[in-house]
Amino acid sequence: MLEYSEKLEKVLNNINQIIIGKENIVTLSIVALLARGHVLLEDVPGVGKTMLVRALAKSLDCSFNRVQFTPDLLPSDVTGVSIFHPQKLEFEFRSGPIFGNIILADEINRTSPKTQSALLEGMEEQSVTVDGTTMSLNDPFFVMATQNPIEYDGTYTLPEAQLDRFLFKLNMGYPDFNEEMQLLNRSSGDQQLESILPVLSKEDLLKIQKAVQTVYIAENVQRYIVQLATETRNHQHVRLGVSPRGSIALMEAAKAYAYISGREYVLPDDVKYLAPFVFTHRMRLSAEAGYEGFTSDHVIDEIIESCDIPIRKETI
Repeated sequence: MLEYSEKLEKVLNNINQIIIGKENIVTLSIVALLARGHVLLEDVPGVGKTMLVRALAKSLDCSFNRVQFTPDLLPSDVTGVSIFHPQKLEFEFRSGPIFGNIILADEINRTSPKTQSALLEGMEEQSVTVDGTTMSLNDPFFVMATQNPIEYDGTYTLPEAQLDRFLFKLNMGYPDFNEEMQLLNRSSGDQQLESILPVLSKEDLLKIQKAVQTVYIAENVQRYIVQLATETRNHQHVRLGVSPRGSIALMEAAKAYAYISGREYVLPDDVKYLAPFVFTHRMRLSAEAGYEGFTSDHVIDEIIESCDIPIRKETI
């Protein structure tokens, strides 16, 4: 079952050569890919969000498309358009960038909700509708979207319900002093990126995604997931708690994390570690919480501390 561990290790090493000091973010990105989820990277400009996605795409023998979202981008610029051929007297569909395996949706909050929905439909349904015809997207299909939290002029905030389409919401963060020194003393990131060779084929990736589904998760660990989700709905500072879709997302992420950690079963610690990345963007806090300085991270930390962790020996 874990026959592809060595290849996954090579993928991680490839990306860590480019993205210095963000091993946890790199690992979580691979976890989302294996769990058939998608990732929203939100952070300030210049910390390596786009480079991370490009390094991941270079490490996989899969097609890669990049969409730079702008205010004037149309849904057809994402999905594709039908063009009429006078000679053939028929329309021919020209596929858009969403018809790829690894999709970089750069600055997704800079385009209109109508165009955002074209991408988000594909993320949820793994299909798009063009001219009344529904077309399946490629398999595997993985989206990493970026947005900058400090620029709000000319941006369109992702609707709360659509944020739920992302398995993880991640923040890169600034490098520490020594990591930034390494960045200054090495060759340019673009040159290093070009030297990366694919180490995992599309076929192997699909096999791994299927293998992840067979990872064992005990009933008491499932109960732990549901307990965490339920507490988000009952917390005094939460206006909108995590939906059942969020519980399923946490379970699938935990399976993928167990697999990438070399295990065939999920530990409660996997759930505890992943819960903040899966739950925080799925919650809406009350107005009082903002006045009192509470954030989603604070609430999740409180909930995790208040819930008893299942006995580990029962999960194996």
